[in-house]
Amino acid sequence: QPQQAGFVSSFAHGLTNAYMENPWSSSTYHSRIYRDFREIPEKDYHGKIRYFEKKEDEIRQLGFDEFLELTTAYTDALFQSGGYRKHALMAEVILELTIRHNIFRYKDEDLFRTTLFQKAASHYNLFESETAEHLFSELVKLDPSDRDAAHFFRRCRQRRYPGLQNGFRAASIFLFLMAAGLVALEILVVQPFYGMYAPLLEYSRNTLFFIGCTGMGLGYIWVRWLAERDVRLLLSVAKTKKADLED
Repeated sequence: QPQQAGFVSSFAHGLTNAYMENPWSSSTYHSRIYRDFREIPEKDYHGKIRYFEKKEDEIRQLGFDEFLELTTAYTDALFQSGGYRKHALMAEVILELTIRHNIFRYKDEDLFRTTLFQKAASHYNLFESETAEHLFSELVKLDPSDRDAAHFFRRCRQRRYPGLQNGFRAASIFLFLMAAGLVALEILVVQPFYGMYAPLLEYSRNTLFFIGCTGMGLGYIWVRWLAERDVRLLLSVAKTKKADLED
């Protein structure tokens, strides 16, 4: 993590210097690299990734507007194509640039929040649930009405209770195996030789099967309830802080 942060800082700093020194930065002129990149089809994410990585050194020397557009397109392409590890790193560059240059809106969207959400989603897809949970919680704090962030925060919290759910699942499987054993006992022993006990055995195996199903369902519901409780607590705190700031 420290190495990644250092790379991001030096990378963004070098790009900012290049922008300040480039005489075309405030012009309507578009470089050849920019024009070639824009010729890549919108959904050809792998093509965008290959082109950007091949021309990365030259892209670093572009004016800030061109660089930002190509870098955000490259970062989004990484996310859309499933390159979550690289995306999480490049998202830090975008986040730093939005803060350093006070970019509140970019192409009719909140670039900071969009990038932060995708970064959180990348960590989630990499099963780095703790990092993803923290980022989604920050998004909820920024906007308590963000249902997508709250949804993924809830899913991260559900991953926090694997032992509880696995315990219910293991108990249910044990009961299913016992019920299966009673079925075998009924077929091989009770029905041929002790038919009078067949109703009792049938009742016992049905009861075990029912308890097993109920236990598995209760485990799932309990974990969901715990996660929902955590989400509601986060939303309550976020809404209170937002109300205090507005006052």
